[in-house]
Amino acid sequence: MTEPPQPDGVGWVVLARSRAGVSAVVLDRAGVERERVEVRPAELAIWVGERETRDAPRWVWNDATAWYPDLLAAGVRVARCHDLRLCHAILRDSTLATDAEALRAATEWDAAAIAGVEEVQGLFDLDELDAGPSGPPDDLDEVLAEFARQRQAVEHASDPGRLRLLVAAESAGALVAAELRAVGLPWDAAAHDALLTEILGARPPGGGTPERMRDLAARVRSELGDPAASLDSQPKLLRALHRVGVLVESTSRWELAEHQHPVIRPLIEYKKLSRLLSANGWMWLDEWVSNGRFRPVYVPGGVVTGRWASSGGGALQLPRQLRAAVRADPGWALVVADVAQLEPRVLAAMSRDERLAAAARGKDLYSGIVDGGAVATRSEAKIALLGAMYGATTGESGRLVPRLRRAYPRAMALVDDAARIGEEGGVVTTWLGRSSPAPSSDWRDTQLRASEAEASGADETRARRWSRDRGRFTRNFVVQGTAAEWALAWLADLRGRLAALPAVPERDAAPRSGPVFERSPHLAFFLHDEIIVHTPLALVDDVVAAVQGAAAAAGTLLFGGFPIDFPLDLKVAQTAEKE
Repeated sequence: MTEPPQPDGVGWVVLARSRAGVSAVVLDRAGVERERVEVRPAELAIWVGERETRDAPRWVWNDATAWYPDLLAAGVRVARCHDLRLCHAILRDSTLATDAEALRAATEWDAAAIAGVEEVQGLFDLDELDAGPSGPPDDLDEVLAEFARQRQAVEHASDPGRLRLLVAAESAGALVAAELRAVGLPWDAAAHDALLTEILGARPPGGGTPERMRDLAARVRSELGDPAASLDSQPKLLRALHRVGVLVESTSRWELAEHQHPVIRPLIEYKKLSRLLSANGWMWLDEWVSNGRFRPVYVPGGVVTGRWASSGGGALQLPRQLRAAVRADPGWALVVADVAQLEPRVLAAMSRDERLAAAARGKDLYSGIVDGGAVATRSEAKIALLGAMYGATTGESGRLVPRLRRAYPRAMALVDDAARIGEEGGVVTTWLGRSSPAPSSDWRDTQLRASEAEASGADETRARRWSRDRGRFTRNFVVQGTAAEWALAWLADLRGRLAALPAVPERDAAPRSGPVFERSPHLAFFLHDEIIVHTPLALVDDVVAAVQGAAAAAGTLLFGGFPIDFPLDLKVAQTAEKE
């Protein structure tokens, strides 16, 4: 949906299930139907591959997860698609979609959520996908009708260019997610086992608690004076801590560290090892790593801001101590790149704050803020800027944020305005057009109740707290959501650049990456602002140039000529281990 209407040539091919197999409707670039074809399921991959080579269309389907994995398994890669499920969610809620009543009335597409989403945390805990009992509609007439509704919503939008770019980027993300699962992240199971053994002790036969954790548990129980204390039940552990005078309200590492008691250090260490064992221990290794690959399930748009989530494997919580197990195949390398201070740079570009952009240009942004005289240290700069984006109003953040308002008024006004809109029950929108959800009926009822003459003090307090919470949500929504859009643009552009590189000879292939990518560099991992490319050694220099070029192109695509850069921390190595 990025190209302008043209009467000639194939624009889209719409796929839907039918009794005979698959129905395909070919549309020209003006959206006019040119051909209908019935394809038998056994012949679909061949047919798609031939049309892809001949026409290079944008494939339209109800849900990429229902179509693309099978094509990849059959050795077919497509360059572009339009994912109706993902795009419906964007266009339904976008404030830019001013003529979308018909689309919003198509509620059968609203239930098309993916169950089991994980890694959604912080301000956005309430924004997980609502797991529906089934996928989106797959009847040809319904698919065609939804595609027509979405095209109309984009064409009649207040800013069709931005929405067109957003739905194209979101759909490209759907292709990337399927490809990431298909190729997998190169993973050395033996190295993972050795790391676990070094950190936890030997793997207990038949499961159970490793030796180091048992030793730490014994020390904790000794300091608690309770040999039967339960360390994995928070209520019971809190009671045991209270009995020895450690009056904490939670067992978080940050709160425990504020207290001086002999039990604190071994307890924090025990909890750290317990998290590693449960999240990425031997059971995880057995379940998620096979044939030298970790294949998690990525969920594009799994967070309401547009960030990705995962539906299994914990891909978005890759622990630092296990990154040494991410290891390239023989004759291949990993190109690991992450963006420095992505969200603050996006804030500078969105707000057109040239002073903040100048602080970031060619250097560490936080050091640039110090050089500009707003604060005294890099630590203060980081605390202040993150506090401004996340709505911290107390402590060190509360003291430092006013200095940023004076130094960078345009950037601070953008997030302050977003917070005010949220506190008043309004909706905010990202740079390309993804809008925050409206407040819930409970939120509105709470505000209404607090405004009544008979409202109690508790009613008013609750309303103020909920209003501030929503303000913090919308304050960060616009920045985090736009950063997610930049990352999608980076992924989409890089995917195309990698596909244009030559394949290596068969003797240099990495067959565990699957039939489509075994001879070509390919994306193997994505985490918000970090990517890992698995590449033949012979193409390393080309891949590095592609990664850097795609990052620069993403900034230009979103923000035009505004003078903001997105520098990469990039390395080429055999493992993804961070220094």
